[in-house]
Amino acid sequence: MGYELVIGLETHVELSTESKLFCSCGGHSSANEPNDCVCPACSGMPGMLPVVNRHAIELAVKAGLMLNCKINQYTTFDKKSYYYPDLPAAYQTTQWFHPICVEGLVDVEVAGETRQIGIKQIHVEEDAGKLVHTNDSSLVDYNRTSVPLIEIVTKPDFRSSAEVISYLKALKSKLQFAGISECEEGAMRCDINISVRPEGSEVLGVRTEIKNMSSLTSIEEAINKEAIRHIDAIERRTEILVQETRRWDDVKKRTFPMRNKETAADYRYFPDPNVMPVVIDDEWLAEIKADMPATVSEQIEKYMSLGLSEKEANAAAAEANLSAILDGVIAKGIEAKTAAGWLLTDGLGILKKNNIQPKDLVLDTDKFAWIINAANKGEITRNAGKTVLTAVILENVDPESYCKENNLTAQNDIELVKSVVAKAIENNPKAIEDYKAGKEKAILAVFGAAMRELRGTASPDLINKLLKEMIS
Repeated sequence: MGYELVIGLETHVELSTESKLFCSCGGHSSANEPNDCVCPACSGMPGMLPVVNRHAIELAVKAGLMLNCKINQYTTFDKKSYYYPDLPAAYQTTQWFHPICVEGLVDVEVAGETRQIGIKQIHVEEDAGKLVHTNDSSLVDYNRTSVPLIEIVTKPDFRSSAEVISYLKALKSKLQFAGISECEEGAMRCDINISVRPEGSEVLGVRTEIKNMSSLTSIEEAINKEAIRHIDAIERRTEILVQETRRWDDVKKRTFPMRNKETAADYRYFPDPNVMPVVIDDEWLAEIKADMPATVSEQIEKYMSLGLSEKEANAAAAEANLSAILDGVIAKGIEAKTAAGWLLTDGLGILKKNNIQPKDLVLDTDKFAWIINAANKGEITRNAGKTVLTAVILENVDPESYCKENNLTAQNDIELVKSVVAKAIENNPKAIEDYKAGKEKAILAVFGAAMRELRGTASPDLINKLLKEMIS
């Protein structure tokens, strides 16, 4: 008998705000010590009423628009009651009765085929704190308490782990590109609801939830292993499946039970009387829509229309920071294909060598444009341009002054270049002998010696031409 996977996702995404959801405390990333960013409001103390973070609402609406959701212009906050040490008020403020976004739809592509995944809702809620376990005790850090999240809840429309991974990659790219979330480790966490049923059946199987997954590799492994567990339970009676919450063990490569799965009644949802409803009027909604950036797909389409290959366009649009730099250089009159070559080949190569993430790249587009223009005009060689670009990225130097101070301007003195090439030939007799004997690659040693002596300021084509002429 064949079986079909049925998967739904609940993805918790930390919003890129400067303060928490209901108070002015900075986010946990700004904290230097445990419990550094805490006040009476976010630590569950009485006497201080919450005030909704306007920017968090705007980011949630943007996420909904990107996922083709209907925006609820009247939205409320509710109490979700449960006790856990890192939840100081013994309830979480979330949205149950009137979530901010509903009825969305996104496409996922796997092996050239596209399927539509329904978005049930997006709601805004506060994060919990963090438990730090030691050998003999557990400590609580409330810095993360009340940091604003959105929870994106899909319908059970996924049928494979590949579809889930495709969706999460696309979601991460969209949210990062729009500045809604950085989606870094811990800032994007996923709960996987999974069940198995016979192919052709419309009846859902017993559902289990795998909590707090963040690594795409682990998510794919967990889905595939949990599917095998369910099928074994059905066919071989290895165990009785129950509705429960489980955790993934990355070392043992299997899930383990945590607790029976709660129902909505267990959480005793009721409206939070301390938080006023949020009304998003037409004017405010229009302002949010006007502030929406181009989507990733729109950027890819634009770059391809400017002459970039599909691979180049996807690479540039995959990271919002790279896209902004590329757009800035193109706006200064640099041809798009040329600019993309410098950024995606030389720029990313420099970042990789120096362990810098593309999102952290700081590159003045005026300085970048000067380097490209100077190379195009022959004022510096491409090799020298890469050296200058490295200095601009790492030290933010002035490229023109740097070239003059370090003698990186293009070498136009033919006699000087000839003398350097002659010296390289004289100093590498074995390479010359091998080259004349038919080992063409042997000339590279002589070429490299001349390039080093000239510090990349002479055209490689000129050096190569002179080498071959002088040897023959």
